[in-house]
Amino acid sequence: MVTEVLVPTIVGGSSKSYNGDMSSMNLTNHFLIAMPAMTDPFFAKSLTYVCEHNDEGAMGIVVNRPISLTLSELFAQINMPLKQAELEDMPVHFGGPVQTDRGFVLHNAGGQWQSTLQVNDKVELTTSKDILQAVGEGTGPRNLLITLGYAGWSEGQLEQELAANAWLSVPATEHILFDMPAEERLPAAMALLGVDYASLSEEAGHA
Repeated sequence: MVTEVLVPTIVGGSSKSYNGDMSSMNLTNHFLIAMPAMTDPFFAKSLTYVCEHNDEGAMGIVVNRPISLTLSELFAQINMPLKQAELEDMPVHFGGPVQTDRGFVLHNAGGQWQSTLQVNDKVELTTSKDILQAVGEGTGPRNLLITLGYAGWSEGQLEQELAANAWLSVPATEHILFDMPAEERLPAAMALLGVDYASLSEEAGHA
């Protein structure tokens, strides 16, 4: 049961083995496309939106893994009314393996919420219940994706995974995030690179 929403924290690590070019990389507002060789069940065939990436690590939200929980069921669990009938059947997503009992709302920028990470001037990630109250009342963001959990990388970890060709990366678009059904997001992100996912080999490099 979901009991609260909290701001995620990036736990720094001690890895320093990535090279200088990788260490200056900033993939905030990028998609990470799992390569075919990815065997981790949490991330195989996943599309992850990077919300923050800095010297201390990275955090993101998996955006193509709907779970068998609807928004109406989620709101019932947290004892909050959902007055917007058109949102009742919206699926909640698996956002990543960290803090899976807590909710994260990826949404278009705007509004004043208690705990919000501004990704850029168009996309924000909010982790406080006030945004869910607004959604229930019909005064929340126009575009949103609600997940349980998030994906986190310690210092240097994402850079190492990129160097090992675990991911492809490409600048993200709000259209893919908010306008497409979950099953279309991964191929659409691949299309931004001009590559078909089925044609990828395990040895393909990252973008």
